[in-house]
Amino acid sequence: MGGDRLSVVVTRRLPETVEARMAELFDVRFGGADGPLDRAGLARAMQAADILVPTLTDRIDATLLAGSGTRLRLVANYGAGVDHIDVAAALERGILVSNTPGVLTDDTADMGIALMLAVLRRMTEGMARMQAGEWAGWAPDALLGTRLRGKTLGILGMGRIGQAMARRARAFGMAIHYHNRRRLHPGLEEPLQATFHDRLDAMVSLADVVSVNCPHTPSTFHLLNARRLKLMKPTAIVVNTSRGEVIDENALTRMLRAGELAGAGLDVYEHGQGVNPRLRELPNVVLLPHMGSATHEARIEMGEKVIFNMQTFAHGHRPPDLVLPSML
Repeated sequence: MGGDRLSVVVTRRLPETVEARMAELFDVRFGGADGPLDRAGLARAMQAADILVPTLTDRIDATLLAGSGTRLRLVANYGAGVDHIDVAAALERGILVSNTPGVLTDDTADMGIALMLAVLRRMTEGMARMQAGEWAGWAPDALLGTRLRGKTLGILGMGRIGQAMARRARAFGMAIHYHNRRRLHPGLEEPLQATFHDRLDAMVSLADVVSVNCPHTPSTFHLLNARRLKLMKPTAIVVNTSRGEVIDENALTRMLRAGELAGAGLDVYEHGQGVNPRLRELPNVVLLPHMGSATHEARIEMGEKVIFNMQTFAHGHRPPDLVLPSML
């Protein structure tokens, strides 16, 4: 790529150690700490940089890519999900896209289990009672929840995070069922004692907990639609740490309000920050602000992956975490 350092624009502030390492290696400019760039700012960044480092809040569509000029050659995403980037349009213009797979697996799976426990054991209801000073002491029938042991977990999407969820759920004594585009190799499936369903309808109808762990793609949009949600048992709950667009949020809200589902634990939402206000009113719903990968360790490891992808590209090689449309 030549002797000169490549120009890099990072759209958001990153951990200090990551920024310091990037600054050693590249001619880098960092976005502000107040929030994502607006569309005009993103367009300017794409015209000024050899490498753009966006986050999930930066929607990089075909129109922006078409106006990026001839300089931009790599979009090194700070995150595993790339549904905010038009990967096919980028590749058509000779712009590569990389991501940071793997480093978020354990933290996101931990949060999935935390949400499951919080909903089934009614933790937020208990916290609210304590904070309001309304606890009158222990009682045999107070805030009765549901145990995990013996329950069935249905995992929608059995990639790295889905498998990590399965391992954790097995430790709690849950039965593992899953739906995936492809059945796992027996060497992965057997240790989890996991049962594969080629029909999602069959899996959701028997699960006590449905965990969403698949990416958002055109084929997974509203995969849990009103019809499929109605197949679930009224005692079942939904947990989502992946992408909000996989669930029809309005249908889910209606069913929760009608008592047709027992609860939900959500870390992501169909319309980003525009959470359905009716969800906030429900005591059996736990809402978190996209915290699944929010650990110090994950954020630093994400940055290290981005840097490795950029360095590899700068040395004239294919980034190790290259994203292709066939992977989506």
